Amino acid sequence: MNRARTPLTLFLLLSMPLVLLACGSTAELPVEAGIGPDPALPEPNPPWLPTVNIAPAVGWPEGRTPQAPPDTKVIAFADDLEHPRWLYVLPNGDVLVAETAAPPKPDQGFSLRGWIMEQVMENAGAAVPSADRITLLRDVDGDGVADERHAFLENLNSPFGMVLVEGDLYVANTDELLRFNYRDGQTRIGQPGQRIVELPAGPNNYHWTKNVVASPDGSKLYVSVGSNSNVGEQGLESEIGRAAIWEVDRQTGKHRIYAQGLRNPVGMAWVSYDDRLWTAVNERDELGGDLVPDYMTAVEDGGFYGWPFSYYGQHVDERVEPQAPELVERAIKPDYALGPHTASLGLTYSDNKDSLQHFGRGMFVGQHGSWNRNPRSGYKVIFVPFLEGRPNGMPKDVLTGFLNEDGEAMGRPVGVVFDTDGDLLVADDVGNTVWRVRGTDNQGMPISANQIWRVAAR
Repeated sequence: MNRARTPLTLFLLLSMPLVLLACGSTAELPVEAGIGPDPALPEPNPPWLPTVNIAPAVGWPEGRTPQAPPDTKVIAFADDLEHPRWLYVLPNGDVLVAETAAPPKPDQGFSLRGWIMEQVMENAGAAVPSADRITLLRDVDGDGVADERHAFLENLNSPFGMVLVEGDLYVANTDELLRFNYRDGQTRIGQPGQRIVELPAGPNNYHWTKNVVASPDGSKLYVSVGSNSNVGEQGLESEIGRAAIWEVDRQTGKHRIYAQGLRNPVGMAWVSYDDRLWTAVNERDELGGDLVPDYMTAVEDGGFYGWPFSYYGQHVDERVEPQAPELVERAIKPDYALGPHTASLGLTYSDNKDSLQHFGRGMFVGQHGSWNRNPRSGYKVIFVPFLEGRPNGMPKDVLTGFLNEDGEAMGRPVGVVFDTDGDLLVADDVGNTVWRVRGTDNQGMPISANQIWRVAAR
């Protein structure tokens, strides 16, 4: 039965976010301590109520952009989008952007944690209806700004990952992997897709984003499926097939678990040095501001990475019941930590053949930004240098300035990808913008494609 809220009830509801923040913990280490191949992993320090320190979403004021380092320039490739989360570049240079958000959830009754997460989503600008659309952006005159936009695919179900293989476009909805026939240059697909495989979803669907990439030879697809909870609190039976990367035969739909124990793998990228698949993983919350670092790692076939029973290798999470020491014993330590609570989502590898060639070879990472850490972490795009196919050194900032002077989020970066001109594109779901980051020469002029390949050939 619905009951009118008394003034006291309303006061308590309105003041609850402040209470939660006051009760939460403060990180004792700088975020840099949780970055690199051997991050600091202090003892867990879970507060009695979760730290809620989200940057409220406000969008970009007119004329303001993220900040780029010297020898680079940032411009808006496209704006006024509806929650752009993920990007894919077609061979002809057209850019596909998934305008998407979480699917609606049924009313499951009141819970304190559920209410907290609702507040986090609303403040973060994520509690918006999903456009359920993939939009095609086209730069006709080559000035770096999209002149055309077309509703390429509509009536999807919280779409995210996209990949084109031999004329077939694969789209990962939140609950299924679909295949569409694509003709070069077309601006709209009106036919329904063919289901290749059903993906774990359901009413809770805690981590709803599903990404997809193709193997270098195009024979297999790899689909990332996040967990259905923070640390298995919904019951391990609800985690079947989740917290994993699937390998899918693109012709038959036959699939298997390629790697598991990955709480929320989102970005995936192949490193050309040794053709190994890498993924960016969001680790668990509510162990304190210094735990647990998000990470990126090369994915081993058959590998187990700990979730939910352990983190960063074999560090046991005592909150999980029942324990599984036999699994913890074989948990693989990730390759490179990306900082606690940074929400590292986007991932793309540079082989030094792009306009940002002054960064060298390495991985570009879109960090969506923390909600469970005080002070905040993430809210930027970083570059991790690689040597012989492995991380080699500390990250460098690529795009910063997503938070304003009042700690509000003007934008939050998600997907990152290189376009056919060699520029980095960044999807910003709070700023409703796709940013273009382009390398420049000593006079501040854009680096041309000829210059890019000339440098790469050295």
